[in-house]
Amino acid sequence: MSAIKVIGAGLAGAEAAWQIARQGIEVELYEMRPVQMTPAHHTGHFAELVCSNSLKGAGLDNAAGLLKEEMRRLDSLLMRVADQYAVPAGGALAVDREQFSQEITKLLQEHPLIQVHREEVKSLPQAGIAVIATGPLTAEGLAREIQKMTGEDALAFYDAAAPIVTLESINLEKAFWASRYDKGDPDYLNCPMTEEDYKRFYHELLKAETAEVKGFEKGKVFEGCMPVEVMAARGEQTLTFGPLKPVGLIDARTGQRSYAVVQLRKENRAGTLFNLVGFQTHLKWGEQQRVFRLIPGLENAEFVRFGVMHRNTFLNAPKVLKADYSLQKTPQLFFAGQITGVEGYVESTASGLVAGLNAVRRLKNLPTLIFPQETALGALARHLEGSPSVDFQPMSINYGLLPPLEVRIKAKKEKNAKISARALAKLEEFKAAEGLD
Repeated sequence: MSAIKVIGAGLAGAEAAWQIARQGIEVELYEMRPVQMTPAHHTGHFAELVCSNSLKGAGLDNAAGLLKEEMRRLDSLLMRVADQYAVPAGGALAVDREQFSQEITKLLQEHPLIQVHREEVKSLPQAGIAVIATGPLTAEGLAREIQKMTGEDALAFYDAAAPIVTLESINLEKAFWASRYDKGDPDYLNCPMTEEDYKRFYHELLKAETAEVKGFEKGKVFEGCMPVEVMAARGEQTLTFGPLKPVGLIDARTGQRSYAVVQLRKENRAGTLFNLVGFQTHLKWGEQQRVFRLIPGLENAEFVRFGVMHRNTFLNAPKVLKADYSLQKTPQLFFAGQITGVEGYVESTASGLVAGLNAVRRLKNLPTLIFPQETALGALARHLEGSPSVDFQPMSINYGLLPPLEVRIKAKKEKNAKISARALAKLEEFKAAEGLD
């Protein structure tokens, strides 16, 4: 039986390759890094995490937690490795990003059915089954081919990554350990700000010089990963209701809630590196150091990575994709990852899982899988196919995409838990009906 091509070995491509190979089908896996790097990646490893090390909420009262559990029940490689290299993060699943990507690279490179090609693919396959998982940083040549194939322009927006600092450079006499509302272990470092601290920081942030971003339409920003300086420009209190909100964070040393709080999350298992939560930015590097060191506790912060901005390209999914992640006009081609219009690490991985399963079904001339709308996997894919939005934008998984319960429940946590229980029951029924092991 013919091999299936997977183009791109990010989160979605790595998961798709694994799902194809585990069904006994050969995979030709193409990854251009490190031969051709992107503006955001730093290594040639598969499934490299570039914006954050967090895979969102871990509980089943959280939509991302539900999506991860559904993937675990379908033998997701990336979920297995994420659980293996998890780092403390309160109520979220976060990983040691280096160990995570290294392990995935090793497992895929050593798989007897996966042949890895380190080269840039500049045109779409003209024959056979393929999964296109080139991500938000699809090379320009291939992006033009995709535009030509779909008949729809791919859209571009800015995406931003937050800076990382060392633990030893943080002033622990000012910062305190806590998770919001004491949920989970106190795994976040919190830098409290007085009103005076905040206003000084805010005004310097507004004055800070931004880096020139080449090759993109100026002024177009994706709401889900907004640069901190863009958010600040919307109003003096915007940050205090966003990433700097102090609600649920009490400094046990004082018993007081601060005017604003900057949270830092562990970036590696050893806990030596911390990410400034919500501080995606495209300020110049010198300006990042100057302004962010105004945050109490970060006066002498050592930045091991500054924030960067990079291009993010995605399809107008409702016009070109089906809920099985295949192209409407070219069903032998499947797409996966952020290029489909899903947003987030977990969602990208999920799309790769479904696309990989369906690529094999197509190869075997079997009906492709459309997961039940009551599941997170099904709800996300069906939204891509059927979103009524005129101006389609990327979407993260959320309970609003799933059908409501027949019985109204006011308590949000209880309601979400019941939606998750229903989803997992539907998934098990679907697996049994479709013979998914």
